Amino acid sequence: MIDKQYFAETLAKMAVSSLIEEVSLTPKPGLVDEKDEGAHQDLTFHMMIGSAQCLKNTFYEMAMAAFVEGPSQTLREKIGEIGRRGENTMFQYTDGVNTHKGAIWSLGLITAAAAIHGGMADEETICFTAGRIAQYEDRFIPHNITNGMKAIHEYGINGAKVEAQLAFPHIRKYSLPMLKATIHTMSYEQAKHFTLLSLIAQLDDTCILHRGGIEGLNYAKKQAKQIIASSNLHELEHMNQNFIARNLSPGGSADLLAATIYLLKIKKWSTNSLLKGQFQATH
Repeated sequence: MIDKQYFAETLAKMAVSSLIEEVSLTPKPGLVDEKDEGAHQDLTFHMMIGSAQCLKNTFYEMAMAAFVEGPSQTLREKIGEIGRRGENTMFQYTDGVNTHKGAIWSLGLITAAAAIHGGMADEETICFTAGRIAQYEDRFIPHNITNGMKAIHEYGINGAKVEAQLAFPHIRKYSLPMLKATIHTMSYEQAKHFTLLSLIAQLDDTCILHRGGIEGLNYAKKQAKQIIASSNLHELEHMNQNFIARNLSPGGSADLLAATIYLLKIKKWSTNSLLKGQFQATH
């Protein structure tokens, strides 16, 4: 019998560890990692780690709210309320710097979706359930104009909201298949590098668009595709320097990398728990 609080606690730990794995992956083009701050002047590696850790209770509350419930207007707005409290906690820790706003959205929806299924779902099902939650409009969301929203309006592309409403197509079509295909043929760190590159190569990343416009986005996609084609990860250092020089940061891709890692962790944990006969949800 799976205990609700233990289940929520485990999901929260895996969400936080996924965020830490993302920021710890080194080197990354334009992003904060253990070696440098990429194209960011206001972020540090230790700030990112602390920010991820302070969000554990946010993911725990989301899992508790959604456990064996179903997608609904009420749940969407409850998740939104918890997420906004999480953002406040993050901003208090970082003194106003946005470190994980996008990740709270993506990993929060995945947390809620995984909790709805009580651990009895594969990655694809979790993505589609997360999409159903995201399709409900949160009537209480503040109408603040973010950099991502400006890029969406200016370039007519989908942002993080639509990505979630469509059940995370870039995760299902690109990053998750890449991670699954490479994890058994190379080291885990190398597999995560190729997973990140698969996202940079395909995603209309609003963080890149905000900083570098359509020229920057096309440049980033081309660079990522070239390294994937050559399988030469040594080029990542050079790519990082070029991204820094162009002030490019694939923050949206980084959020989806963390979400992809998280989905794989959930699948592995649920499979092991099923084998042990632990999953029979209690209400």
